[in-house]
Amino acid sequence: MSIPNPTGYAFNRTRRAYLATHLSIAGTHWTRLRGLMGVKEARFPAGAGLWIVPCHGVHTLAMNFPIDVIYLDANKFVVHVQKNLKPWRMARVSLRAASVLELPTDTLQPSGTIIGDEIEIAFGSPQEAGTA
Repeated sequence: MSIPNPTGYAFNRTRRAYLATHLSIAGTHWTRLRGLMGVKEARFPAGAGLWIVPCHGVHTLAMNFPIDVIYLDANKFVVHVQKNLKPWRMARVSLRAASVLELPTDTLQPSGTIIGDEIEIAFGSPQEAGTA
């Protein structure tokens, strides 16, 4: 099983740092439910990401690798972060979250992403990130 083809990027406008340059979207009932279940870690390398929308919380059931998770409100401001969410766990539910970004583990630390940061999510080329 694999994630949908990457079509966009996630850019932390506050920190001026890319979170994902190969972002896929899970926007249907089935793609949100499946998420990264059954995906091998090698198919989710640094620079990859999965944007789950709408979403208030995630799980790592049927996964064999940890992930970093960013909860975003409707305006794409960070309302919660979860670093290194281990496999076979249930993450917290946040009613403030409108969507969630799943990223390879060790993405949050180097980017410095924290609650309150503004995240730009767009589809197309990441070369123009932060210019809108």
